[in-house]
Amino acid sequence: MPGTTGPGTVGTVLAAVLLLVSGLLLVAPERAGAAVDTVISTGKPATASSTEGSSYAAQNAFDGNPATRWASVEGKDPQWVKVDLGSSATVSRVNLTWEAAYAKTYRVEISEDNSTWTRLANETAGNGGTDDWTGLSGKGRYLRVYGTARGTAYGYSLFGVDVYGNFGGTTTPTPTPTPSPSPSSSPTTPTGAFTVVAAGDIAAQCTASDSACAHPKTAALAQQINPKFYLTMGDNQYDDARIEDYRAYYDKSWGAFKSKTHPIPGNHETYDPAGSLAGYKAYFGAIAYPQGKSYYSFDEGNWHFIALDSNSFDQTAQIDWLKADLAKNAKSCIAAYWHHPLYSSGGHGNDPVSKPVWKILYAAKADLILNGHDHHYERFAPQDPDGKATSAGIVEIVGGMGGAEPYAIETVQPNSQKRISGEYGVLKLDFTDTGYGWTYVGTDGKVKDTSPKYSCH
Repeated sequence: MPGTTGPGTVGTVLAAVLLLVSGLLLVAPERAGAAVDTVISTGKPATASSTEGSSYAAQNAFDGNPATRWASVEGKDPQWVKVDLGSSATVSRVNLTWEAAYAKTYRVEISEDNSTWTRLANETAGNGGTDDWTGLSGKGRYLRVYGTARGTAYGYSLFGVDVYGNFGGTTTPTPTPTPSPSPSSSPTTPTGAFTVVAAGDIAAQCTASDSACAHPKTAALAQQINPKFYLTMGDNQYDDARIEDYRAYYDKSWGAFKSKTHPIPGNHETYDPAGSLAGYKAYFGAIAYPQGKSYYSFDEGNWHFIALDSNSFDQTAQIDWLKADLAKNAKSCIAAYWHHPLYSSGGHGNDPVSKPVWKILYAAKADLILNGHDHHYERFAPQDPDGKATSAGIVEIVGGMGGAEPYAIETVQPNSQKRISGEYGVLKLDFTDTGYGWTYVGTDGKVKDTSPKYSCH
């Protein structure tokens, strides 16, 4: 597979850089002193709906021993395992380690009275392994994993359920009334929720007349969702992204909503014999170059979106622009998107080209990064640029399932929460003034994965 190709006024830029630097000096200590989640479930009393035998008791899921496990009876749904934390706790994270007998669909729920349950997380397309649910917000004494559909012919089996949080000390703040809008407050005045559809690695050289052609199907799904706007994460057109190919293939599918699209280029856009990004620029025009460069930013609601060109992350012009752009941002939530992912479990794997950009975004308390390049779906727990899981980290999604031939999962990376390969679909992202979440919807119309709900940093 082809690899990555790399190739204002002084006063204003200097002022912007100085402003950013001063901001970073303030941000870094805050992150360094952030509280670390602790496991509060180890050794606590546990019960279950059933057990396969005395060697597979519910307690084994909470004993901290990776060699022991809870297992339910075989062949029956639903089943659950539950822990009594001893007193009311605020729960921020739940990590599940499945044995071969895993749940295809399940819920993580919390309760104060062991009777009324509140859902913390919902899995609709489980594939076993480790499920790390982060960014949770719930309070209660009892927590349970409630399986509703088995992934195998056997039962449900968990090596470990680690519940992270704290007892007392954390209270829900009383909401502050929103002041009446005024000219001075308009940059951060809440403006409501909106939906975005996103995907990368889209148009192969085929059309809807070929039943195996996927990009017309993802386009039909994307158009049916009818979002506020669309994002593409690069490699919009294969193989060399020539203008004639854009017109013959991409334009016949995703081109239907071109005017509502905010694209970025991938490495295939650089292979055009007419010149790097020539066909891409000719097709999208000012849509892809609204600020005169192949990278740009825009706002929607309380969100600041940053579209970057990862083919030129080694050029200082884009890096300087990014720092200045973040320095003047007035929105509370930040999402960025480009082609090459820093972390990926697919065939291309991790690409360090974007690590310096991650560091800049992390210091600015960015929330979400969208990438393509590897042709599969994958979501990661919040992490820092060095790959360390932290609630203050950035959530990354690999969304290269827009129509190009799928790639297999090869080496599962740390903090990878969910991976789906071999299917086509789109990301349906739901943004609010204070947070976000998403679903991965397949071309069959079925939800393949549902994310946790995250709050903006």
